[in-house]
Amino acid sequence: MGCWFSKKSKRKSPEKEPTPTTVEEKTDSSSNANNIDLCSNTTEDPPKQYSWDKREKVDPKDFMLTGLKDATVGRLPGKLNGQQFVIQDCDNCNIFVLDHSATITVDDCTNCRIVMGPVKGSVFFRDCKDIKCVVACQQFRTRDCKKMEVFLCCATQPIIEASTGMKFGCFQYYYPELAFHFKDAGLSIFNNNWSNVHDFTPVSGETNWSLLPEDTVVLDHVPAPDPESEFKSVRVSAEASRSIVPMTKGGRRKDSDESCLFVFFAGDYTTANARKLIDEASGKGFVLIQTKEVSMRPEDVSRVFQNDAEGLVEWITNGKEHRLSQIAPYSLYSALLYTTALFPI
Repeated sequence: MGCWFSKKSKRKSPEKEPTPTTVEEKTDSSSNANNIDLCSNTTEDPPKQYSWDKREKVDPKDFMLTGLKDATVGRLPGKLNGQQFVIQDCDNCNIFVLDHSATITVDDCTNCRIVMGPVKGSVFFRDCKDIKCVVACQQFRTRDCKKMEVFLCCATQPIIEASTGMKFGCFQYYYPELAFHFKDAGLSIFNNNWSNVHDFTPVSGETNWSLLPEDTVVLDHVPAPDPESEFKSVRVSAEASRSIVPMTKGGRRKDSDESCLFVFFAGDYTTANARKLIDEASGKGFVLIQTKEVSMRPEDVSRVFQNDAEGLVEWITNGKEHRLSQIAPYSLYSALLYTTALFPI
């Protein structure tokens, strides 16, 4: 989009005589004094300031880690604030990007442990080897990578291309600002497709990716920050009970054919109530298979709930409270739906 600006004309009124373009040089003191007075009365308009001129200057080096070896590096909360970030040519490094960002690319890295705060867009690994990482993002992709272990929260289907020895597990991580970073990145903690991996380049008779064992301990693969590093003040935990993202079984083999579905309609405390139910059910021997957060239109409600949909459509449309069943009350303030599928062991 273009902008057209105009300034006030500097042309003088035709009633006044035009200023001569040449001035005869004189040596007397009175003439010099008059010239000084004329110069002092002449002012120029200050240069116009635009919004982009007032922006804080950004140094690209603040958003890159490159050519590092045997180091503990990264960015503390509040240092990126949604900017893009690049990691490249690093060897045997512990990298902690504890902030939300727009996109992150990782190129030509070897034997590194990486923690990434929520990424609004894509995380792209290229030509990397022996990487262990914790990642939360909208899109996850690898190309020409070998031997990676990824503890993942991904809103869409993860994609690998020309990559081998890839292992995936469910995201399990916590630091105090993480919940706010998920919100700033526009990611839902309930939308996690970590185990639904798509291989663009499958090889007949071979498997390029697999799932990590359920009892895998994250900190055994991606250690907490060194106590002597700049990240020592950040309280990090990888316990499943403290993880911002619920621990799900995903595509692993189920131990029972019995199942039940819990539905939470949006309200003031929907997220807290869903997490409380998950914690209580897990404590009683239930296993969480998958969670989803979706927006539903009235026709979607009719398709999903069928014979029980009539009352739900009315309450969703009117935005009133309704008790869906004898299990728990639900607030139908909007068409936002949280779905939690639980399977007993």
